[in-house]
Amino acid sequence: MQTPKQLFLYGLFFSVITVLFWGMLAIALKLTSGFADPITLTWLRFCVAGVVLGLWQWQRGKLSEFRHLTRRDYGRLIATGSFLIVNYTSFAWSLRYLLPGSAQLSFQFAPLFLALGGLFFLKEKVSGLQWLCFLTLGIGMLTFFHPVFGTQQADTIWIGFAIIQVSAMAWSIYALLQKSLFNRLSPSNILLGVYVYAAIVMLPFTSPSQFSGISLSDWLVTGFCCLNTLIAYGAFAQALRYWQTVQVSAAIALTPVTAFVLTELCVLFGWWPSLITSSHADALSLFGMLMVVASAISVQFLSVSMARRKRTLITS
Repeated sequence: MQTPKQLFLYGLFFSVITVLFWGMLAIALKLTSGFADPITLTWLRFCVAGVVLGLWQWQRGKLSEFRHLTRRDYGRLIATGSFLIVNYTSFAWSLRYLLPGSAQLSFQFAPLFLALGGLFFLKEKVSGLQWLCFLTLGIGMLTFFHPVFGTQQADTIWIGFAIIQVSAMAWSIYALLQKSLFNRLSPSNILLGVYVYAAIVMLPFTSPSQFSGISLSDWLVTGFCCLNTLIAYGAFAQALRYWQTVQVSAAIALTPVTAFVLTELCVLFGWWPSLITSSHADALSLFGMLMVVASAISVQFLSVSMARRKRTLITS
């Protein structure tokens, strides 16, 4: 029997691993923009993740779940995979226009899209305080990007920001579709089905020859991108075993800060100067980042509070 202190430390360890690897992923994807297009790289990531996860599920005897799926279930699984493809490729594409930290911060609109999806499709309620958090999130985002307004960088920044919102919306729809499959498949098998579907569907649009002449360092970056999905999502799943969902979600909201700090460290040590440059952020921008992160964390706690209140009303 594990003590509360052990549960906290285990949850903290796996949450830190998740945040660190997702923060590093944005930098790694930025580095791949010099030798691989987003579609080919995403296809390779799905292939590697699919092979590793498939072998793991086969060894555990968990593949039999797929035999019980109906045609409608497979349709939802295909739709889930399609939106995750859009999420992965558009996020990688946005890094041609944004710095890693800016991209991760811009993705924090995902909880808003997820809430809107729940409102329109699942008839879930969005409270006034949640709307206030979303408003604060938007103000914080504008504050963060304020130094580039009216500069030559503005057009590039807004293109990247728009692409990130496509990625965030695709992820939100993916999350809603995934939720509808939980009573038919385990989370691991949902991801496996998505990876296999994506690897097949994306193949005609890829150019694997791009990797034929790259250097060893480029191969290491590519390998990191491929393994990052398995490591980060594996650590994320483990964190949920020891911490409540809201605690893990609040920790994950710190990913943009991690990406920002890691980017500045790369600049400080002079790593990849042609691709990784210092952020435009000043003191007011950092305050805007704090507003965005605080809003994202607050939404998570408000969602849990509303769910508890709803369960209390049902049981009373």
